[in-house]
Amino acid sequence: MKPQAKATTSLSKPPSVGQREARRLIRDFIQIEGARENNLKNLSLKIPKKKFIVITGPSGSGKSSLAFDSLFAEGQRRFVESLSAYAKQFVHQMKRPEIDSIQGLCPSIAIQQKNISKNPRSTVGTVTEIYDYLRLLYSRVGEARCPHCDQPVSHQSLSQIVDQIYQLPKKSRISIMAIIAQRKKGEFAKEINDLVRAGLVRVRIDGQEASLELGQRLEKSKPHNIEVFVDRLILDRAQEARLEEAVQKASELGKGRVVVEMTEPKQERILFSQSLSCGDCGFSLPEMSPRLFSFNSPLGACSDCRGLGSLDLTEEPEPEDQEEEILHEAPSCASCEGTRLNVEARSVRISGKRISDISRMTPDDAIHFFDSLQLDGNSKVIAEKILKEIVSRLKFLSLVGLDYLQLDRLSSSLSGGEEQRVRLATQLGVQLTGVLYILDEPSIGLHQVDNDRLIQSLKGLRDAGNTVIVVEHDLDTILEADFVIDLGPGAGEHGGQLMAEGPPRLLKKGLTADFILGRERIELPETRREPKQGWLEIRGAKHHNLKSIDCKIPLGCFSVVTGVSGSGKSSLIMEVLSESLRRKKAFGCDKVLGAEKIEKVIRVTQSPIGRTPRSNPATYIGLFSLIREIFSKVPMARQRAYRATRFSFNTKGGRCESCQGAGEIKLEMHFLPGVRVECETCFGRRYNSQTLEVRYKNKNIFDVLEMSFEEAFHFFEAYPQIQKRIQVMLGVGLAYIKLGQSATTLSGGEAQRVKLAKELVKRAGGQSLYILDEPTTGLHLSDIRQLLKICQSLVDRGDSVLMIEHHLDVIKSADYIIDLGPGGGRKGGEILASGRPEEIVNQKKSMTGKYLQKYL
Repeated sequence: MKPQAKATTSLSKPPSVGQREARRLIRDFIQIEGARENNLKNLSLKIPKKKFIVITGPSGSGKSSLAFDSLFAEGQRRFVESLSAYAKQFVHQMKRPEIDSIQGLCPSIAIQQKNISKNPRSTVGTVTEIYDYLRLLYSRVGEARCPHCDQPVSHQSLSQIVDQIYQLPKKSRISIMAIIAQRKKGEFAKEINDLVRAGLVRVRIDGQEASLELGQRLEKSKPHNIEVFVDRLILDRAQEARLEEAVQKASELGKGRVVVEMTEPKQERILFSQSLSCGDCGFSLPEMSPRLFSFNSPLGACSDCRGLGSLDLTEEPEPEDQEEEILHEAPSCASCEGTRLNVEARSVRISGKRISDISRMTPDDAIHFFDSLQLDGNSKVIAEKILKEIVSRLKFLSLVGLDYLQLDRLSSSLSGGEEQRVRLATQLGVQLTGVLYILDEPSIGLHQVDNDRLIQSLKGLRDAGNTVIVVEHDLDTILEADFVIDLGPGAGEHGGQLMAEGPPRLLKKGLTADFILGRERIELPETRREPKQGWLEIRGAKHHNLKSIDCKIPLGCFSVVTGVSGSGKSSLIMEVLSESLRRKKAFGCDKVLGAEKIEKVIRVTQSPIGRTPRSNPATYIGLFSLIREIFSKVPMARQRAYRATRFSFNTKGGRCESCQGAGEIKLEMHFLPGVRVECETCFGRRYNSQTLEVRYKNKNIFDVLEMSFEEAFHFFEAYPQIQKRIQVMLGVGLAYIKLGQSATTLSGGEAQRVKLAKELVKRAGGQSLYILDEPTTGLHLSDIRQLLKICQSLVDRGDSVLMIEHHLDVIKSADYIIDLGPGGGRKGGEILASGRPEEIVNQKKSMTGKYLQKYL
């Protein structure tokens, strides 16, 4: 007899206290251990889930390294790892961050300050999916009217089609064809075999006429147009029975669509449809599907502009380096009136509005239209859910301060802050839960009144069960957060440490806590300057939404232009004023007075300093050419007859030819992300061994490029001309970035300060006008204080500074304020108030004055 087995139970042991605690931590926290990405100093911390969290600290302290290069990168990497090998090849994959472990990580979505798309087909409506729902709405409940006789377009019967054909000249040579495929991909082997078996012999495939053959296959991945010839005849009443039979067969094969081509006495092609057509003139519409209203589909796009809305626009990529932005409004396509759609799509209306009319509305106008829309019977039932989705997304756009943007606004024309908020509105519309959202300074470009609404939107994401992490410097946003992570104490090698963490009002140490608790502050200027150099006057500015306004700007002063998003600040300053001064004639206004008092205009925008990894700050500010000259005069370089060009990694001779001076080589990997590996010839040093043998103060040219500007300042102490340029970089708070750091790794704020440094290096003589577009982007309060010192010093030496800005600490420091509003888009374009800060707070119409009061 076999021994009886011991009884077992399916019940597992209850978890121990330690196991329960571990599970709780994973459920409630994201635990990071040993984060070393970029300048992070082996960072370990616990981030609470389902909270609104702000990561702050000085510029370059490691905020983006923690938020995007560590948390988001690892979240994305884990998601892609779960995909099949086949799917991986279509997804951009991120490298594993330098980190020991991350536990409790949620699925992550990053919303950064990067262009959504440079594609001219991408609009606010398409990005937010509002246009997709509009296409669905119009295809379901739209009313089609003939564009020629304004009659309702209805279904044509077989007899009506035949009658229309007999309106052609007598004895015309015609072909009756059926549409089998229209811009559809596939081999169509079955369809072709069926046609052959039905006794048909001729076909037109992609414009080429051919014989039908059994077993014929088309290229599977290519979209095809297929039309089969049903009959060819000479139009005559004696052939009426034959014509009716041909039309009947073509209609059956073409699912209600019949093509008639006349070759004699003239060439003409007519599309008939048993689905939708005009009874008077024969105008026919294809099936009312969402594709008909898509300017990205051949079915709906205007054939002249190919759905771009303008004959001047191109789908080619922009040049890598654009030194100057030239304002140019491309003329609208005459055929489609800039709507991008063909006549068939434009013939469909809802309550008298075409889909292009809705696209030209702002969110608020569109909401008003749909709220007042009256639909009857079945149409009301069909449209109910679609309208709910459309209106919901429109309200989210308004909620994030974008109520002034038209839905057909090109994505490529949006500022960094606008595009980020468009994507935020899209995520609010999707309504996900359990997700980690990571945002990069969403308050950029927002007036305080808009910022309040943005904060409520972020809290709404949190309340939906998501974790929201924001890299931010705005003090109001920091104070509204549930949890703050403060990095520092400095930038670059001096940063990457955890200075403080916890609820904002409980922070005790760190630079951010100093400003929260009032230990540090940006002081008010002792006096406000008078415009001793006179005024710059803009008369009758009417560009974009500007309401033919007059504006006076004091010279020899520090002036700030403010106002809600979309109120016309950039239109007035960056376009009307800047272009008028550049062209030396009025642009977008009647006249500009006082321009002769300005010797030079220096325009510092938010555009990047370069779009390739070869661009770097040292080259941009003219420093690298001076350094190369020094190396060319070293004794060894003279002996070898090396010129300064030898020390450029962009030209042959001194660079490593294996990687062409890049220092790395990209390897394409099947099913894996393309990997950039260190060049095995130069070991990432960009230059060949002969060039690297040349040393100055025991450093070769690559060693110098790896120095921070702070290190380089001391290294080149014998060269005042070099130190002068470096000193400017230190002054704008960029001591931590490397001389040879790739321009593509610089944030928007860093790039703008490099551009400012370049202009400061020139030290323009006489009376210069500096025009700055939101220069506080990416700056901590301590950095803003330094920026203000530079601006005030420029004015003290006789220059004028004109700045578009929303930061109240900057606004309070100005000599003169110009406040635009009252709203955005058509609701803006007026000057609400102008004068000193103390005067602005007393003007009731000024929204800026309302918020500025507590800062004075």
